[in-house]
Amino acid sequence: MSSTGARQGRPFVIGLTGNIATGKSEVARMLAGLGAKVIDADVVAHEVMRPGGPAYTAVVAAFGRKVLDPEGVIDRVKLGTIVFRDGEALRRLEAAAHPATIAEVERRIAAATEPVVVVEAIKLIEAGMQRNYDALWVVVASRQIQIARLVASRGLSQAEAALRVDAQPPQEEKAALADRVFRNDGDLQDLQHEVEAAWDELQELRTT
Repeated sequence: MSSTGARQGRPFVIGLTGNIATGKSEVARMLAGLGAKVIDADVVAHEVMRPGGPAYTAVVAAFGRKVLDPEGVIDRVKLGTIVFRDGEALRRLEAAAHPATIAEVERRIAAATEPVVVVEAIKLIEAGMQRNYDALWVVVASRQIQIARLVASRGLSQAEAALRVDAQPPQEEKAALADRVFRNDGDLQDLQHEVEAAWDELQELRTT
């Protein structure tokens, strides 16, 4: 666990991350069922990039009107097609969207009434968000399973799915920083047991 500890008046904050299609959203759902407040940073990013949102102008300035739909809304599919094929474009997107996303996540943490908050974010470590949190939990899965999940859930081709998987940093680097690692290669019931065990340990830690 991080040595920072939950600050006075602030919930215990877990940063939850993992590469694409590892199952971190499934872990987040399980934690929500156990009583945690879950903040999905990807959902927050969608919100801050809406017209009038704090990141909208910066994203349009970085990529131009070609990423907008006819109503002037940022088209996530068009944007994704650009950034997953170009590392520099991905960095531009992150520079445009991350500050507003992080600020809104922090606002929601401060407003939480639950004793444990989970912040789910694929770029949690890359954005440095975990430095302000009390624990870092990472979900990993094999490359073959990641690709199969993307093909099944998003209708991508094998090549498109592989491109998205391989565009991300090695999972081992994230796992090396983690307080807890969940391997999600198989049965959801096994994953549920792992999550419940981690939750029980956390409750013991917080009451000692």
